[in-house]
Amino acid sequence: MRELFSRRSFLTTSSGMVMGGALAYWMHTKDARAADDIPVGLQLYSVRKQCEKDFTGTLNKVAAMGYQGVEFAGFYDIPAKKMRSLLDELGLQCCGSHTQLTALQGDEFKKTVEYNKTIGNKYLIVPWLPEEKRQTVDDWKKMAELFNGLSDQLKPHGMLVGYHNHDFEFKPIDGQEPWDVLFSNTDERVVMQIDTGNCMKGGGDPLAYLKKFPGRAKTVHFKAYSESNPKALIGEDEVPWKEILKACRSSAGTEWIIIEEEKDVVPPLKGVEICLKNLKKIMA
Repeated sequence: MRELFSRRSFLTTSSGMVMGGALAYWMHTKDARAADDIPVGLQLYSVRKQCEKDFTGTLNKVAAMGYQGVEFAGFYDIPAKKMRSLLDELGLQCCGSHTQLTALQGDEFKKTVEYNKTIGNKYLIVPWLPEEKRQTVDDWKKMAELFNGLSDQLKPHGMLVGYHNHDFEFKPIDGQEPWDVLFSNTDERVVMQIDTGNCMKGGGDPLAYLKKFPGRAKTVHFKAYSESNPKALIGEDEVPWKEILKACRSSAGTEWIIIEEEKDVVPPLKGVEICLKNLKKIMA
Protein backbone atom coordinates (compact mmCIF):
# COMPACT_ATOMS: atom_id res chain seq x y z
CA MET A 1 0.00 0.00 0.00
CA ARG A 2 1.50 3.30 -1.04
CA GLU A 3 1.58 6.24 1.30
CA LEU A 4 -1.63 8.19 0.94
CA PHE A 5 0.14 11.50 0.36
CA SER A 6 2.07 10.00 -2.53
CA ARG A 7 -1.09 8.89 -4.34
CA ARG A 8 -2.89 12.17 -3.74
CA SER A 9 -0.02 14.40 -4.81
CA PHE A 10 0.61 12.29 -7.90
CA LEU A 11 -2.97 12.48 -9.00
CA THR A 12 -3.11 16.21 -8.37
CA THR A 13 -0.25 16.85 -10.61
CA SER A 14 -0.62 15.19 -13.66
CA SER A 15 -30.53 2.77 -2.53
CA GLY A 16 -29.23 -0.51 -2.30
CA MET A 17 -29.62 -2.89 -5.25
CA VAL A 18 -30.64 -6.53 -4.95
CA MET A 19 -28.21 -9.04 -6.33
CA GLY A 20 -30.63 -10.57 -8.76
CA GLY A 21 -31.23 -7.17 -10.31
CA ALA A 22 -27.50 -6.51 -10.56
CA LEU A 23 -26.89 -9.79 -12.33
CA ALA A 24 -29.78 -9.16 -14.71
CA TYR A 25 -28.34 -5.76 -15.54
CA TRP A 26 -24.93 -7.23 -16.29
CA MET A 27 -26.37 -9.96 -18.47
CA HIS A 28 -28.26 -7.33 -20.43
CA THR A 29 -25.47 -4.77 -20.89
CA LYS A 30 -22.12 -6.57 -20.83
CA ASP A 31 -19.85 -6.10 -23.81
CA ALA A 32 -18.90 -9.17 -25.83
CA ARG A 33 -15.37 -10.25 -24.95
CA ALA A 34 -12.84 -11.79 -27.28
CA ALA A 35 -12.64 -15.54 -27.13
CA ASP A 36 -9.00 -15.42 -26.00
CA ASP A 37 -9.90 -14.08 -22.52
CA ILE A 38 -10.05 -10.80 -20.63
CA PRO A 39 -7.51 -8.21 -21.85
CA VAL A 40 -4.78 -7.10 -19.47
CA GLY A 41 -3.79 -3.49 -18.87
CA LEU A 42 -1.28 -1.71 -16.66
CA GLN A 43 -1.97 1.00 -14.09
CA LEU A 44 0.69 3.53 -15.03
CA TYR A 45 1.20 4.54 -11.41
CA SER A 46 3.34 1.40 -11.33
CA VAL A 47 5.91 3.13 -13.56
CA ARG A 48 5.21 6.73 -12.59
CA LYS A 49 8.84 7.82 -12.28
CA GLN A 50 9.64 6.39 -15.69
CA CYS A 51 6.59 8.14 -17.16
CA GLU A 52 7.72 11.45 -15.67
CA LYS A 53 11.12 11.12 -17.33
CA ASP A 54 10.08 9.66 -20.70
CA PHE A 55 6.37 9.08 -21.15
CA THR A 56 6.46 7.99 -24.78
CA GLY A 57 9.42 5.70 -24.27
CA THR A 58 7.83 4.10 -21.24
CA LEU A 59 4.58 3.42 -23.11
CA ASN A 60 6.60 1.85 -25.91
CA LYS A 61 8.17 -0.55 -23.42
CA VAL A 62 4.83 -1.35 -21.81
CA ALA A 63 3.30 -2.16 -25.20
CA ALA A 64 6.30 -4.30 -26.16
CA MET A 65 5.80 -6.41 -23.02
CA GLY A 66 2.37 -7.42 -24.29
CA TYR A 67 0.08 -5.20 -22.27
CA GLN A 68 -3.10 -4.45 -24.20
CA GLY A 69 -4.09 -1.29 -22.41
CA VAL A 70 -3.11 1.31 -19.86
CA GLU A 71 -4.97 2.96 -17.01
CA PHE A 72 -3.92 6.52 -16.30
CA ALA A 73 -3.24 8.24 -12.99
CA GLY A 74 -2.47 11.61 -14.53
CA PHE A 75 -1.92 12.79 -18.11
CA TYR A 76 1.39 14.70 -17.84
CA ASP A 77 -0.09 17.78 -19.52
CA ILE A 78 -0.28 15.90 -22.82
CA PRO A 79 -3.20 17.13 -25.01
CA ALA A 80 -5.95 14.59 -25.53
CA LYS A 81 -5.54 14.27 -29.31
CA LYS A 82 -1.82 13.71 -28.96
CA MET A 83 -2.42 11.12 -26.26
CA ARG A 84 -4.93 9.30 -28.45
CA SER A 85 -2.52 9.29 -31.38
CA LEU A 86 0.20 7.80 -29.19
CA LEU A 87 -2.09 5.06 -27.91
CA ASP A 88 -3.25 4.23 -31.41
CA GLU A 89 0.33 4.14 -32.70
CA LEU A 90 1.33 1.67 -30.01
CA GLY A 91 -1.79 -0.46 -30.31
CA LEU A 92 -2.81 0.31 -26.73
CA GLN A 93 -6.31 0.97 -25.43
CA CYS A 94 -7.21 3.19 -22.52
CA CYS A 95 -8.72 0.88 -19.91
CA GLY A 96 -9.46 3.61 -17.39
CA SER A 97 -8.28 6.72 -15.65
CA HIS A 98 -7.99 7.34 -11.94
CA THR A 99 -9.90 10.57 -11.60
CA GLN A 100 -10.29 12.67 -8.50
CA LEU A 101 -13.78 13.65 -7.39
CA THR A 102 -12.96 17.32 -7.97
CA ALA A 103 -12.40 16.54 -11.67
CA LEU A 104 -15.96 15.20 -11.88
CA GLN A 105 -17.65 18.20 -10.30
CA GLY A 106 -18.49 21.74 -11.30
CA ASP A 107 -16.74 23.25 -14.29
CA GLU A 108 -14.19 20.42 -14.37
CA PHE A 109 -16.79 17.81 -15.29
CA LYS A 110 -17.07 18.84 -18.94
CA LYS A 111 -13.28 19.05 -19.37
CA THR A 112 -12.83 15.60 -17.86
CA VAL A 113 -15.48 14.05 -20.07
CA GLU A 114 -14.08 15.65 -23.22
CA TYR A 115 -10.51 14.53 -22.54
CA ASN A 116 -11.46 10.95 -21.71
CA LYS A 117 -13.85 10.69 -24.63
CA THR A 118 -11.06 11.76 -26.97
CA ILE A 119 -8.65 9.11 -25.69
CA GLY A 120 -11.33 6.43 -25.87
CA ASN A 121 -11.85 5.92 -22.15
CA LYS A 122 -15.19 5.11 -20.56
CA TYR A 123 -14.04 4.13 -17.05
CA LEU A 124 -13.63 7.09 -14.68
CA ILE A 125 -12.45 5.57 -11.42
CA VAL A 126 -12.20 7.62 -8.23
CA PRO A 127 -9.11 6.43 -6.31
CA TRP A 128 -9.46 8.37 -3.09
CA LEU A 129 -12.02 9.90 -0.75
CA PRO A 130 -11.15 12.68 1.72
CA GLU A 131 -10.83 11.28 5.22
CA GLU A 132 -13.39 13.65 6.67
CA LYS A 133 -16.01 12.33 4.25
CA ARG A 134 -15.71 8.65 5.26
CA GLN A 135 -15.88 8.54 9.05
CA THR A 136 -19.34 7.01 9.57
CA VAL A 137 -21.74 4.61 7.89
CA ASP A 138 -23.91 7.62 7.00
CA ASP A 139 -20.88 9.24 5.36
CA TRP A 140 -20.49 6.21 3.13
CA LYS A 141 -24.20 6.26 2.26
CA LYS A 142 -23.84 9.92 1.27
CA MET A 143 -20.89 8.91 -0.91
CA ALA A 144 -23.12 6.30 -2.53
CA GLU A 145 -25.66 9.02 -3.36
CA LEU A 146 -22.88 11.11 -4.87
CA PHE A 147 -21.67 8.23 -7.04
CA ASN A 148 -25.23 7.53 -8.18
CA GLY A 149 -25.56 11.15 -9.26
CA LEU A 150 -22.27 11.05 -11.15
CA SER A 151 -23.34 7.82 -12.81
CA ASP A 152 -26.50 9.54 -14.07
CA GLN A 153 -24.48 12.48 -15.39
CA LEU A 154 -22.04 10.24 -17.23
CA LYS A 155 -24.60 7.88 -18.73
CA PRO A 156 -25.43 10.13 -21.74
CA HIS A 157 -21.72 10.17 -22.55
CA GLY A 158 -21.41 6.38 -22.51
CA MET A 159 -19.11 6.52 -19.50
CA LEU A 160 -19.01 4.82 -16.12
CA VAL A 161 -17.88 6.09 -12.76
CA GLY A 162 -16.36 3.79 -10.18
CA TYR A 163 -14.35 3.59 -6.99
CA HIS A 164 -11.01 1.97 -6.19
CA ASN A 165 -10.21 0.68 -2.72
CA HIS A 166 -7.28 1.08 -0.39
CA ASP A 167 -7.35 -0.96 2.85
CA PHE A 168 -9.55 1.16 5.13
CA GLU A 169 -12.73 0.25 3.24
CA PHE A 170 -12.59 -3.21 4.84
CA LYS A 171 -12.16 -2.09 8.43
CA PRO A 172 -15.66 -2.21 10.01
CA ILE A 173 -17.49 0.89 11.20
CA ASP A 174 -20.31 0.03 13.59
CA GLY A 175 -20.07 -3.57 12.43
CA GLN A 176 -20.30 -2.78 8.71
CA GLU A 177 -17.54 -2.78 6.12
CA PRO A 178 -17.56 0.55 4.23
CA TRP A 179 -17.00 -1.27 0.92
CA ASP A 180 -20.18 -3.26 1.49
CA VAL A 181 -22.11 -0.15 2.46
CA LEU A 182 -20.97 1.74 -0.63
CA PHE A 183 -21.81 -0.93 -3.18
CA SER A 184 -25.03 -2.00 -1.48
CA ASN A 185 -26.27 1.56 -1.97
CA THR A 186 -25.01 2.39 -5.46
CA ASP A 187 -26.69 1.49 -8.71
CA GLU A 188 -25.47 -1.23 -11.06
CA ARG A 189 -23.57 1.18 -13.29
CA VAL A 190 -21.14 2.24 -10.55
CA VAL A 191 -17.97 0.22 -11.11
CA MET A 192 -16.58 -1.74 -8.17
CA GLN A 193 -12.88 -1.61 -8.98
CA ILE A 194 -11.56 -3.94 -6.32
CA ASP A 195 -7.82 -3.98 -5.71
CA THR A 196 -6.94 -7.51 -4.59
CA GLY A 197 -3.80 -6.63 -2.65
CA ASN A 198 -5.20 -3.59 -0.89
CA CYS A 199 -8.36 -5.52 -0.01
CA MET A 200 -6.48 -8.41 1.55
CA LYS A 201 -4.18 -6.05 3.42
CA GLY A 202 -7.27 -4.50 4.99
CA GLY A 203 -8.57 -7.91 6.04
CA GLY A 204 -11.14 -8.15 3.24
CA ASP A 205 -11.95 -11.01 0.89
CA PRO A 206 -11.83 -9.88 -2.76
CA LEU A 207 -13.28 -13.16 -4.04
CA ALA A 208 -16.32 -12.87 -1.77
CA TYR A 209 -17.05 -9.37 -3.06
CA LEU A 210 -16.63 -10.36 -6.70
CA LYS A 211 -19.33 -12.96 -6.07
CA LYS A 212 -21.57 -10.77 -3.89
CA PHE A 213 -21.88 -7.95 -6.44
CA PRO A 214 -22.24 -9.66 -9.84
CA GLY A 215 -21.56 -7.55 -12.91
CA ARG A 216 -20.07 -4.70 -10.90
CA ALA A 217 -16.33 -5.37 -11.29
CA LYS A 218 -15.90 -4.07 -14.83
CA THR A 219 -12.23 -3.45 -14.13
CA VAL A 220 -10.22 -5.22 -11.43
CA HIS A 221 -6.80 -4.37 -10.06
CA PHE A 222 -4.61 -7.44 -9.83
CA LYS A 223 -2.10 -6.66 -7.10
CA ALA A 224 0.01 -9.17 -5.18
CA TYR A 225 -0.38 -9.76 -1.46
CA SER A 226 1.54 -12.03 0.89
CA GLU A 227 1.76 -12.01 4.66
CA SER A 228 4.88 -14.15 4.62
CA ASN A 229 6.69 -12.35 1.79
CA PRO A 230 5.96 -8.62 1.50
CA LYS A 231 8.21 -8.46 -1.58
CA ALA A 232 6.16 -11.02 -3.53
CA LEU A 233 5.04 -10.20 -7.05
CA ILE A 234 2.01 -11.71 -8.81
CA GLY A 235 2.47 -15.47 -8.95
CA GLU A 236 4.75 -15.49 -5.90
CA ASP A 237 2.06 -14.46 -3.43
CA GLU A 238 -1.00 -15.73 -1.56
CA VAL A 239 -3.82 -14.26 -3.65
CA PRO A 240 -6.12 -17.09 -4.88
CA TRP A 241 -5.60 -16.09 -8.51
CA LYS A 242 -7.30 -19.10 -10.11
CA GLU A 243 -10.49 -18.46 -8.13
CA ILE A 244 -10.29 -14.71 -8.74
CA LEU A 245 -9.94 -15.31 -12.48
CA LYS A 246 -12.85 -17.73 -12.48
CA ALA A 247 -15.07 -15.08 -10.88
CA CYS A 248 -13.83 -12.37 -13.26
CA ARG A 249 -14.56 -14.59 -16.25
CA SER A 250 -18.09 -15.31 -15.07
CA SER A 251 -20.43 -13.44 -12.76
CA ALA A 252 -18.19 -10.45 -11.99
CA GLY A 253 -18.54 -9.13 -15.54
CA THR A 254 -14.90 -8.09 -15.75
CA GLU A 255 -13.92 -6.33 -18.97
CA TRP A 256 -10.33 -5.45 -18.01
CA ILE A 257 -7.74 -6.93 -15.68
CA ILE A 258 -5.35 -4.17 -14.61
CA ILE A 259 -2.00 -5.02 -13.05
CA GLU A 260 -0.62 -2.65 -10.44
CA GLU A 261 2.77 -3.21 -8.82
CA GLU A 262 4.13 -0.50 -6.57
CA LYS A 263 6.55 -2.12 -4.12
CA ASP A 264 9.55 -1.45 -6.37
CA VAL A 265 11.39 -4.53 -5.08
CA VAL A 266 12.90 -4.72 -8.56
CA PRO A 267 13.12 -1.90 -11.13
CA PRO A 268 9.49 -0.93 -11.90
CA LEU A 269 9.51 -1.86 -15.59
CA LYS A 270 11.03 -5.22 -14.74
CA GLY A 271 8.47 -5.73 -11.99
CA VAL A 272 5.45 -5.16 -14.22
CA GLU A 273 6.97 -7.41 -16.89
CA ILE A 274 7.39 -10.25 -14.37
CA CYS A 275 3.83 -9.74 -13.14
CA LEU A 276 2.44 -9.96 -16.66
CA LYS A 277 4.43 -13.08 -17.54
CA ASN A 278 3.37 -14.81 -14.31
CA LEU A 279 -0.26 -13.81 -14.79
CA LYS A 280 -0.28 -15.17 -18.34
CA LYS A 281 0.86 -18.53 -16.97
CA ILE A 282 -1.92 -18.48 -14.40
CA MET A 283 -4.49 -17.53 -17.07
CA ALA A 284 -3.42 -20.32 -19.42
